[in-house]
Amino acid sequence: MQQGTARAQAPCPADHDKLLSALKANVKASGGPANGGFETNEWAAIVARDGTVCAVAFSGPTVDAQWPGSRLIAAEKANTANGLSLANMALSTANLFAGVQPGGPLFGLQATNPVNEAAAYAGDPKTFGSASDPLIGKPIGGVVVFGGGLALYDGKTIVGGLGVSGDSSCADHNIAWRVRAALGFDKVPAGVNPIRKDAIIYDLDPGGKSASGWGHPLCAGHEADIAAEIGSGVGGSTPK
Repeated sequence: MQQGTARAQAPCPADHDKLLSALKANVKASGGPANGGFETNEWAAIVARDGTVCAVAFSGPTVDAQWPGSRLIAAEKANTANGLSLANMALSTANLFAGVQPGGPLFGLQATNPVNEAAAYAGDPKTFGSASDPLIGKPIGGVVVFGGGLALYDGKTIVGGLGVSGDSSCADHNIAWRVRAALGFDKVPAGVNPIRKDAIIYDLDPGGKSASGWGHPLCAGHEADIAAEIGSGVGGSTPK
């Protein structure tokens, strides 16, 4: 089979219209609440459990109203969260940051699942973010190790992954958290934090060491404050 061709895929957790509606409702630039970062428009993508992309959307009025490069980042975040989560254990992309640093137990992880370049750069850009986005039905691959990717759970099992990109990684995590809840796939059974499961963990010391081993750096805005409000983060405070 050609690397970039579509293939039969597992059921999609949510279609384009549902993803678009949830995304717009949770991004400040499109009428949603603040998430603490740049408050820019966003891309979102969903992969089915088999890793195929099955929905892509953007929150802005035009395809270039959000960072063009974030389309693929969102899809790769979805792939990462889905690919590194199990029915009984979730890992968000935010949980991977500390472990992949030099000397960490996951160092080199980013090189393990290369991006499917034939799929990534195919198709008519005018269809990007639509129900007929060229990524649909194709595996995207890629590993992203900062905030914005979450596994999707329907209360019975894991059903795929969600990726959001277009703001700071910390804000992306907050938006993804809200979008997942809006879609009804936030029934996370367990994660590296016993209370908030796959929440972002702000516990890096000044030297960059994570107390939990699953930490993520603070971003420059009010993302950690928003995370505390909505339950998407553990620890941290707005930098002074």
